[in-house]
Amino acid sequence: MTTETHRRSAIEIARNRLMIGVVLFCFAFLIMIGRTIELGVSAPKPRVTATRQVVTVPEVQIARADIVDRNGEILATNLETASLYAVPKDIKDPQEAARQLVSILPELSYADVEAKLSSGKKFVWLKRKLTPRQKWEVNAIGEPAFQFEREEERIYPHGRLAAHVLGYVDVDGNGLGGVEHFFDAKLGDKSRTSEQLQLSLDIRVQYALADELQAAMRAYQAIGGAGLVMDVSTGEVIAMVSLPDYDPNNVRGVADTEKFNRATKGVYELGSTFKTFTFANALDDGVVSMEDGYDATKPLRISRFLIRDDHPKERYLTVPEIFTFSSNIGTAQMALDIGTERQQEFLGELGLLQPANVELTEVGAPLVPPVWRKSSTMTISYGHGLAVSPLQLASGISAMVNGGRLMTPTLVHNPENWQTGKQVIAPDTSRKIRQLLRMAVTKGTGGRADAVGYRVGGKTGTAEKAIAGGYARKKLISSFMGVFPMDDPQYAVFALLDEPKGTKETFGYRSGGWVAAPVVRNVILRSAPLLGVSPKQEDAGLYQDVALLIEDKKKK
Repeated sequence: MTTETHRRSAIEIARNRLMIGVVLFCFAFLIMIGRTIELGVSAPKPRVTATRQVVTVPEVQIARADIVDRNGEILATNLETASLYAVPKDIKDPQEAARQLVSILPELSYADVEAKLSSGKKFVWLKRKLTPRQKWEVNAIGEPAFQFEREEERIYPHGRLAAHVLGYVDVDGNGLGGVEHFFDAKLGDKSRTSEQLQLSLDIRVQYALADELQAAMRAYQAIGGAGLVMDVSTGEVIAMVSLPDYDPNNVRGVADTEKFNRATKGVYELGSTFKTFTFANALDDGVVSMEDGYDATKPLRISRFLIRDDHPKERYLTVPEIFTFSSNIGTAQMALDIGTERQQEFLGELGLLQPANVELTEVGAPLVPPVWRKSSTMTISYGHGLAVSPLQLASGISAMVNGGRLMTPTLVHNPENWQTGKQVIAPDTSRKIRQLLRMAVTKGTGGRADAVGYRVGGKTGTAEKAIAGGYARKKLISSFMGVFPMDDPQYAVFALLDEPKGTKETFGYRSGGWVAAPVVRNVILRSAPLLGVSPKQEDAGLYQDVALLIEDKKKK
């Protein structure tokens, strides 16, 4: 046998042996698989002697509806977060677990945490609403008894802006203030069909109003402020500000004075802004005409009091002059001609004798004289002796300029269901009031509110602050009620400062015309373009007929 033949024979033998080995290995492997399956199917199941533990976690409120402004800007929404709880009975070393947890969450008390973890209970809350980083660090402790429950945290992206309108929620997501409280059931209803609550606010205008009020408070060292912007045709509140304010994202430690809504809960004697209602009442009832007037030569004596003018002219004044120069003497005589009963009736029709009807629970009740005497009739005619909220004033003034329709103020944007309002004065009376308001700005005490191009009309208001048993002569409530544009009224703008101080720039004056009127002017200049109101060339035709009346009387 040759060498080559021998080599081939050896290779063939090796190949056969290898194939036999592979076959034997596969056969053995199949036997093992079969045996394993047999054991798994036929083996007796062990009896479970331990009872599975079930930890019941308190149900938490989730998926609260968003709140948005009239343009869809989010004002309140929810972010998913986690809350930490523990099963103390499963913790082997409570002291060490408490030490590690407090090192991550230093706001917790070690003694409290250690006591909870040593209690042996089946469930304890440790901290609600952790940040993602805090959750990661707690997980890193590696303690199985530490568990997390999904929750949703209410977030207010604009912080303090519109805090008094929005309100806030508690740790369980229940509304405790503002529209969060008023619409609590609707916002938390999981079966709701609407996913959002759309407010009438325009957050851009809200910022402009808040910014200007804050600047004025600093400039005049006022202790508080309030402001409103209202659509005079619909009653929608476009902006509402109360200062001081708070951050609804963190209400812990916030003082009650900061939560107090001065625009709706606060009631104030608003001074000469009330003359607008007296003039509308008298003109609408035919008590006076624009050609009439009253003698304002000297103060009026009523009982032991004197009614004086802040800017006395000491002569006969026409009806337009009485309004333009803000004469208390002339207005009080007009109120006497109207009569107490009719004055009460008219103010009641305007909603000034009962709390405002608006979507907030923070609403103040007007302060009405216990006995409405002759002196009350006279002083209320120019804004003393009757305290109302800024919202009520803005609503009433809107009716005076929009053709005479009183609209219910609202914080909800609902363009598909506009209200028609209640007719309280004739359209012709409303036209005359617009003329008077415009004159008060162009020729009277409201000159510092004039925003060129926007035909602003308005009325100043200055009143001594009411205190127990009388008035604080050195403490004023200074305000201005403005409307624009007066040839086609669209928006009312109100600003109030509580106890402002005079400055060098105001020559020491702290009345509404000096400190509040400029706030209204600046708000109009900033917000009018946002609201689609274009500036126009000033038109003297709106008030020139009234101005001619004044000139004719002077000549006579």
